[in-house]
Amino acid sequence: MNGRGTPTEERACYVYGIVPTGVDPSGLEGIGDPPARVGLVPHRGLAALVSAVVVNGPLGTAADLRAHARVLDTLVAHGPVLPMRFGGVVRDLGAVVDELLAPHEDAFLRALEDLRGTAQFTLRGAYEEEHVLRQVLADREDIARLHTDVAALPQEATYYERVRLGEMIALEIAARREADTLEALERLAPLAVAVKASPSADAPADRAVSASFLVGKGDWDAFGTAAEGLARRWAGRVGLRLLGPLAPYDFAGDAVEARRTEGAGRPWG
Repeated sequence: MNGRGTPTEERACYVYGIVPTGVDPSGLEGIGDPPARVGLVPHRGLAALVSAVVVNGPLGTAADLRAHARVLDTLVAHGPVLPMRFGGVVRDLGAVVDELLAPHEDAFLRALEDLRGTAQFTLRGAYEEEHVLRQVLADREDIARLHTDVAALPQEATYYERVRLGEMIALEIAARREADTLEALERLAPLAVAVKASPSADAPADRAVSASFLVGKGDWDAFGTAAEGLARRWAGRVGLRLLGPLAPYDFAGDAVEARRTEGAGRPWG
């Protein structure tokens, strides 16, 4: 691990995630300005992905978050990765082994084996606001009638009606979000090892779907094709983005936790 700080800078060890030994991070640059080179701290069959970090300098900038993800997402194409979602700072290389790798060696090794050959794909969809509102008004006569009544009167005279209208539209969009999420899962989940859908209770008003899929490498192309088909089906109504292959941010914790329990099976069956 190479640092590029001045002698007055206090440096520590930044950890991106855990990989099996034998992974080659050569050429990868991590967080920092200028970016630090990424290296390995090995322990038996495990290794931590690390780089030097200046602890008395800025940390967690947008550039750092992008660099953190880039390191992990680059390596997932070559083997299993247990990512730290936001990274961790440890005082030195010895502490990486003593405080991170050694105490969790068995759980990490078994979780890496569970995740071997997989990567995360994240599907995000946002409603086209004008289109979905037109759909709501076309499908719900009661909402359309209230919308017309409110539009015909001065704003100060229709405060409570406007509040009620907003609530009715929000409830209708929430129902459509549930239906759209279900459709996305029905089309894509058969190609995935595991699925996690974000709860819709506190979803932004324009969210149509937000779900993560753990997909075996042999199904990556088919999964992408299925997502493209869904995007075409929803074109003009929902804007879809598929991110991946990514490190398994939403699944690694479950894999490790399952392997901490004696005799636990794989968390996704």
